[in-house]
Amino acid sequence: MARFVVASGLGCAASLEIASGGRPLVFVAGAEPFAIALVLAAGLAAICFCFGLATRDCSWVDRLWSVAPVLYAWLYAARGGFGARASTAAVLVTLWGVRLTGNFARRGGYSGTEDYRWSALRRRIPSPLLWQAFNAVFICSAQLGVITLFSAPLGLLAARGGDFSAAFAAAAAVPLLFLAYETEADREQWEFQGRKAAPIASRGDRAASASDGEAEAGFCSSGLFRLSRHPAYFGELGFWWSLYLISAVGSGSLLHWTATGPLALTAIFAGSTRFTESLSAEKYSAYAEYRASTSAIVPWFPKRRRRAAVGGA
Repeated sequence: MARFVVASGLGCAASLEIASGGRPLVFVAGAEPFAIALVLAAGLAAICFCFGLATRDCSWVDRLWSVAPVLYAWLYAARGGFGARASTAAVLVTLWGVRLTGNFARRGGYSGTEDYRWSALRRRIPSPLLWQAFNAVFICSAQLGVITLFSAPLGLLAARGGDFSAAFAAAAAVPLLFLAYETEADREQWEFQGRKAAPIASRGDRAASASDGEAEAGFCSSGLFRLSRHPAYFGELGFWWSLYLISAVGSGSLLHWTATGPLALTAIFAGSTRFTESLSAEKYSAYAEYRASTSAIVPWFPKRRRRAAVGGA
């Protein structure tokens, strides 16, 4: 026989407890900090939509991807009394936000130029009314909803508390490793774009011999990109999934409703991979071979040795 338990405290928590004596599966149904995060997300979505209408630039949500999770992380930490575990998670998310903000800024993300993906989608949705509906529902509302969801597991750490133990420190090192991985992917992509933009004569003999083929192919396919077409996505997903697992284990169950956050993020990256790669395949003739031989997100050895003109390896 099962028993449904509702408890109060830091918001409202509901759990399904099996009478056989097993540990209860805890499902936070409406914690107050999460409700605040939802209200904040709704307000930010409305602001992004209005700014997009005024500027014809739909990248305003993109500029919040590195900011909103940091706000949520510290909101949860504050509601939990800045406990050791919640504060550690907030610091990790802050480091993640600094990395993403810096990478986005150096690529011109704050210059007022719309992301090329939205421009491409706008051309595929010729009706202005349908485009604004897509902007409101997906670009603004759905994305901020996903951001709110994949940040939600941090509320579990705040609600449960707990001391900073050696085991927790070891667990917290895992998202830090994923953060280092995606930072390296950012560096490799940035340096490749620099080589691609530079005239061949200015690269020097040594650099030219190693990078000309890759630059001429038009896309990065060496280093981490030799093992995965989107290594930054792997680091990103690893970071948020590991934070979820750390939070869920502390709640007493690996099956927690906040898994919907990293699941939704995974779905977005899968969709983004398909869309951006369709654009790359149209633009670069060698991309089809690269896609056929290289893992999409999870790093793995190439199926076959690629030509030097494609991989630069």
